[in-house]
Amino acid sequence: MAQKVIENTVTAYLGHEDSPDISNPIHSTEVAKAYGFPGALVGGVTVWGWATDTILEAIGEEWLKVGWAEYSFRQPTIPGDQLTIRATEENTANSWSVEMINEEEVVCVVGKVGLGKADWSSEFVRSTSLNPTEEGQKKKSLTLETAEIGVDWAAKKADFTVETATEFTSEKQRTNNPLFVGSNPIAHPSWTAGWAEQLMRHNYDIPSSMHTRSRIQHLNVVPVGTQVIGAAHVVGAYERKAHHFVNFDVLLQDQAGEDIAQLRHWTIFKIATLEERENVLG
Repeated sequence: MAQKVIENTVTAYLGHEDSPDISNPIHSTEVAKAYGFPGALVGGVTVWGWATDTILEAIGEEWLKVGWAEYSFRQPTIPGDQLTIRATEENTANSWSVEMINEEEVVCVVGKVGLGKADWSSEFVRSTSLNPTEEGQKKKSLTLETAEIGVDWAAKKADFTVETATEFTSEKQRTNNPLFVGSNPIAHPSWTAGWAEQLMRHNYDIPSSMHTRSRIQHLNVVPVGTQVIGAAHVVGAYERKAHHFVNFDVLLQDQAGEDIAQLRHWTIFKIATLEERENVLG
């Protein structure tokens, strides 16, 4: 029997003004080119979020409540890129592979999704620091020395409101999917995934970062009126090809202490310059 394949397309875009005066300036043309990239890099969770409708078409809305995803970024996505989103059913029940391929036939993103609990979901380390701290506190720089492996970061909280949903789905994820828009939306999975980078910046002063990989276990949807509390635990920090990486687990809960999602996130928190990368390649 032939494998089921679902394909959709999207033209890549920035979900904000192209300016270096943003929280992560690698997503601006000016700063990205200074690092040797051809243009502004579209945020990883934004790019992965474009696969949402394809995933829902493949395995249904239940994925948002009890489903999993793992994905890696192999090639940066630049505004204007024409991406084909291809989901292919695997032999494993309720499991699909997902690729995002640009017009030059380069696979930019590779991942897998499925229903239920992922095999790796038991590996998450649950943060015990769930008392949110306020924004605006003085932050130190994140380095390989200050990453403090095995330590919990300060938690943060945010209210998921209609206004939050509307802003997100009109800018970051330009969708008209009725699940995520209107007077009673639920949070887009890209909004959930975006908590990882927010928590890192809640705790540290980060000049620029590049999201490289994620594992996400959805445990419930986020309806309007939910107060979300996010906490994180540092799993590792290391150098690779002159880039400095941090790997951490995120726990999201609602105001009643019920789990919403768990994430394992890999990101480059110190991007190597073009010269540093060329020296490594030697």
